Amino acid sequence: QVQLVESGGGLVQPGGSLRLSCAASESISRFTVMGWYRQVPGKQRELVASITRGATTDYGDSVKGRFTISRDNAKNMVYLQMNSLKPEDTAVYYCNARGRVFNVDLNYWGQGTQVTVSS
Repeated sequence: QVQLVESGGGLVQPGGSLRLSCAASESISRFTVMGWYRQVPGKQRELVASITRGATTDYGDSVKGRFTISRDNAKNMVYLQMNSLKPEDTAVYYCNARGRVFNVDLNYWGQGTQVTVSS
């Protein structure tokens, strides 16, 4: 069972920046895609950003140009740099790891970290 631990959340003013980190207990190289999702109460969890094993990235429309996802395979870490934060970015942010090994789908989630954007 892979453990994913997020950190870096907190309270920030609009226009500010935060950097989220996701530490994996095992090598992230085994996963096809690492991603960040977010969720607010009463809404479905939505994709914020993802990065493949080959470093191809994808972003949700609402964060394009403001957020950057990156991964450090040597440290088993995934990061989300969030700039120009808006109140609507307020949510719990979750780290996700997905892959497939020996025809078994892998899908792991962290416990989440709260991001609040408010003046």
